[in-house]
Amino acid sequence: MKIGPRYKIARRLGVAVFEKTQTQKFIIRTEQKKLASKSSKPRAKSDYGLGLLEKQKARYSYGVTSKQFSNYITKATEKKGNTGEQLISLLESRFDNVALRAGFATTRQAARQMTSHGHLTINGKIVTIPSYQVKVGDVIGIREGSKKKALFTLLDERFKSIKIPSWLKLDFEKKEVKVEGIPNVQSTELLFNVGAVLEFYSR
Repeated sequence: MKIGPRYKIARRLGVAVFEKTQTQKFIIRTEQKKLASKSSKPRAKSDYGLGLLEKQKARYSYGVTSKQFSNYITKATEKKGNTGEQLISLLESRFDNVALRAGFATTRQAARQMTSHGHLTINGKIVTIPSYQVKVGDVIGIREGSKKKALFTLLDERFKSIKIPSWLKLDFEKKEVKVEGIPNVQSTELLFNVGAVLEFYSR
């Protein structure tokens, strides 16, 4: 997905949706911008504008296009249960997102390249679709021919330091991660308001 100027987008959205904006430098620059703009009264956003803002935060958080995100909304709505939880589960179950959560990659962009270039496998088979939906019981590992590549040289250190979600189980020796449950994320961990996003699409 072509994104554009990340700093400008993150400042406009008001949250650090990209890894390069999750730095002290970005925080300082954002605060300086806020102080500089205090002299002029910001225009209040409409309900539509606020909903659109939350939608943009959500899709940039997971690196998906507007069309892809709309499809996830439709699928979540069609599923039984809490629509918000279903939406997060679908987004978290993306192959590239699991690669990131598991620690195979350090950034979402790297995770997408890693999956699309065939460096990772699902149940021993190469899958090159970043949006592929992993399921409970699936095992994500490294393709044999990629294990000695530079992008995995620091994998042991990452596995030791990263906090892996409870729905994933790491096999440190085999360098594999098994999906053991339905993805779940606390609302406090998200950069967007799920309720506002669903309300935006229900208009």
